[in-house]
Amino acid sequence: MTATVELVEHAPATSHAIPDAVGRVLAGGRIAEASPDPYAPGRWLLRAGSKVGAITVTAPTTDEAVTIRIVPKVPIARLFFLLGYNLDPRGSWRDGQVDVAEHRDLLPALAHAVERQIDRALARGLLQGYRSTEATSQVVRGRIREADQIRRRFGATLPMEVTYDEFTTDIAENRILRAAVERLLRLPGVPQNVRRRLLHQRSRLSGVTALPRGYALPAWQPSRLNARYHHALHLARAVLDGASADHAPGGLRCDGFLLDMNRLFEDFVTTALQEALRGTAFTGRLQDAHHLDEAATIRMKPDFVLYGTQSAPVAVADAKYKAEKREGFPDADLYQMLAYCTALGLREGHLIYAKGNAPHAAHRVRHVGVVIHQHALNLDQKPAELLADIAAVGRQMCAGLPV
Repeated sequence: MTATVELVEHAPATSHAIPDAVGRVLAGGRIAEASPDPYAPGRWLLRAGSKVGAITVTAPTTDEAVTIRIVPKVPIARLFFLLGYNLDPRGSWRDGQVDVAEHRDLLPALAHAVERQIDRALARGLLQGYRSTEATSQVVRGRIREADQIRRRFGATLPMEVTYDEFTTDIAENRILRAAVERLLRLPGVPQNVRRRLLHQRSRLSGVTALPRGYALPAWQPSRLNARYHHALHLARAVLDGASADHAPGGLRCDGFLLDMNRLFEDFVTTALQEALRGTAFTGRLQDAHHLDEAATIRMKPDFVLYGTQSAPVAVADAKYKAEKREGFPDADLYQMLAYCTALGLREGHLIYAKGNAPHAAHRVRHVGVVIHQHALNLDQKPAELLADIAAVGRQMCAGLPV
């Protein structure tokens, strides 16, 4: 039997009857804020943070399971634009290439979108390519691996250790697509009609090697030859990157997909800033590592550091996705940005929030003259308008700066 608990991203805590072991998994895995309800034994207070999606926790000795569904506050269509832009900023995500249909929850929408993109990618058949293969053979094929032949065969002529290039469908691109399909078929909350179509895609990819759990994804390079696979591969990567741990303490099994809205927003803002400044004399570096102190013991990594032609930092920005104004906010962000500006020797810093978290403002720090700007982005507007707002922030960062 499976019980379902629905939470809303950053909504107030609510009380739910769930097993203690499940509550500890949620708290320990930082899936949601979880603590025993002091007024109701056997119940837990659950509050979703920035992670959205669905996860099922199953006990090893019984059929009992609890599915936690965390609904994002951002509309699904807008969330997919942010996700798609992060994966491929020069693609056509804003033109409706990623279809989320009528789904209102993240996981069903993601499964639907991945299946549709794989179907389009495979419309002309499976992509083929050359793959290097090592094998033991009775005949010469390709070239002989002399070191392996000597080490394994002790001078014997046959069989031979050879390596050759094979033209096959069992290549990295197809393996990644199959891995994403297999992962989605194991996740809770995938609608039956989508699941049937995913099973069909798995049958089309049946001749491709299935990747064992925990193995690193094979590398692939975008090219003209695999262009029809690009959208599908980017979404497949999102599925595999967001997969939850398979096992939890106490022998419990976890299956699910969780997306961190904090990370999603930060990646989107910094990627969009980098794209907005493309073609100018400035370059942006993401997660640029620096140190606060002279002894280089206190490390800091601003989300975005802008450089001019002199290879010195000229501006710094940090993206903050927060759903409510809590105690100490935005003071902690301002202190953090002041530290960035001080260590980088800059007179201005920029904090970029999702709208509703902080008004647009500028704060001049006493005695040092550092100005910290706060920008607010409206995530509900059209993609073109959202990108235009980020481009405006980029122009403000560059205004009056020496190249």
